[in-house]
Amino acid sequence: MRQWRLSLAALAIAGGAVSAHAPDPGPPLAIVLQRAADYVTTFHARLSRIVAEERYTQKAETIWTGTPNGATKWSERTLVSDLMLVKPAGADDWLQYRDVFEVDGERVRDRAERLPSLLADRSLSAAAQVERIRRESARYNIGSIERDVNVPVLAMRFLSPANQPRFTFRRAADRSTATASIAPDAAGAFRVTAEVWAIDYEEVRKPTLIHTLRNKDLPARGRFWIDPDTGRVLMTELRAGDKNVRGTIDVSYQSEPLMGLLVPIEMREEYFDRSGAHITGVATYGRFRLLED
Repeated sequence: MRQWRLSLAALAIAGGAVSAHAPDPGPPLAIVLQRAADYVTTFHARLSRIVAEERYTQKAETIWTGTPNGATKWSERTLVSDLMLVKPAGADDWLQYRDVFEVDGERVRDRAERLPSLLADRSLSAAAQVERIRRESARYNIGSIERDVNVPVLAMRFLSPANQPRFTFRRAADRSTATASIAPDAAGAFRVTAEVWAIDYEEVRKPTLIHTLRNKDLPARGRFWIDPDTGRVLMTELRAGDKNVRGTIDVSYQSEPLMGLLVPIEMREEYFDRSGAHITGVATYGRFRLLED
């Protein structure tokens, strides 16, 4: 099964003289990261008023090592959900809530039962509400690797003012201007349609934001594609894992005219563990609308 990747295409230069002067290096990295932090703060506030419809297909492969020929078990599931960004009272950070209403073409609940009812119980602590949201968002996942990180804007949290100190950042070694289209090409590569900086990140502070069920730290690393002039994030790449389990989540963003901001349009993910489990997922997003609708 093909492993998804992110890549950038070099900008072709049309005919004509090329200046011998050194290219403008642009603003310092610290300034770009500050712009990204400001952008993410606004992004979270504005996205919290928006609901998106998610169509999400997961495929899981498990190799049964106890059988003579290492038999493989395959499963597949398609979810249709409302996806929204929430911050329970007293919580430290934003969460995405996946409100599943259809599984493999079958309705699993009345679509009118939405987030307000989930958060209506004020007797729950912030921690209990966060745990409940995560559990509900992951309840229809398939495969033997339990996970609640499979939401598109998770990596955006790393750029928030509160979380940036947890990471080291550096501009990618290849500083050539990049262009591309948002949709994946025939080779499965995401591409972006603006001049951007590729900024690598690595989590260095513990406890880490992602961890195993036994609370073992799983430091995150990856790359952001950021417009250096505005701080807008066009793509994110997230990697986390150790010798036992590892995962990849890649997300691309696109302008949504009705909403007036960049929104996730596709998420692709892949997970492996040492037992032979292999899970992939592709989610697409559309029908963006205000939460009140």
